[in-house]
Amino acid sequence: MQGEEAVFNFKKIMERTRRAVFFGGAGVSTESGISDFRSEDGLYRQKYKYPPERILSHTFFTEHTEEFYAFYRDKMLCLAAQPNAAHKKLAQWEAEGKLFAVVTQNIDGLHQKAGSKNVFELHGSIWRNYCVRCGMPYPVQRIAAGSGVPRCACGGVVKPDVVLYEEPLDQSVLNGAVQAIRAADTLIVGGTSLNVYPAAGLIDFFQGDNLVVVNLGAPAKDMRGTLFIDGKIGQVLSRL
Repeated sequence: MQGEEAVFNFKKIMERTRRAVFFGGAGVSTESGISDFRSEDGLYRQKYKYPPERILSHTFFTEHTEEFYAFYRDKMLCLAAQPNAAHKKLAQWEAEGKLFAVVTQNIDGLHQKAGSKNVFELHGSIWRNYCVRCGMPYPVQRIAAGSGVPRCACGGVVKPDVVLYEEPLDQSVLNGAVQAIRAADTLIVGGTSLNVYPAAGLIDFFQGDNLVVVNLGAPAKDMRGTLFIDGKIGQVLSRL
């Protein structure tokens, strides 16, 4: 469904919602100029010496750290990106007491930059970095401005606090996201094709009345009985 009728139905759902949760993916940030992964122009369709899926793995990070950081600085650090209409509307709903939490697969920190407070970052954040030897935090600005492999004063390698392939999700973040989704009366899924597991499996914990999906193209996961709007999440939320 799309167009005025779909947006009207979404608006009516939000009017009666008391505890909404938003679950979002890379499509939430494309309207801020950050590339997604699987679209026609996404990172996975671009040509590199190694496939991006391999570069963004734990094994590649440990065995080819310098090449990892060359890709990471070039494609993953979008420090100047600003929140778009979707981030701003979600922050507004939270401030109004209508939205309880944001569960995101993104690592760009744009939800917090827009003002959202209760954010579960399933895949971590580029804004947090730490020494793998001593645990010392390390500012992202030094990584962005540097070259080669960033190292701590102790000599240890600095690693972004992002979940790479082959790494598990943070259990406390995962538990918090599950609890939030389970307690929601409305779940809004936006900007994600629901291809990435285990994150996409969190949708199964929703027990509320209203499930709204906003995405360019139908999601991979079959969710019958939902309100599906084929469109960009920022453009849709700006109309509510």
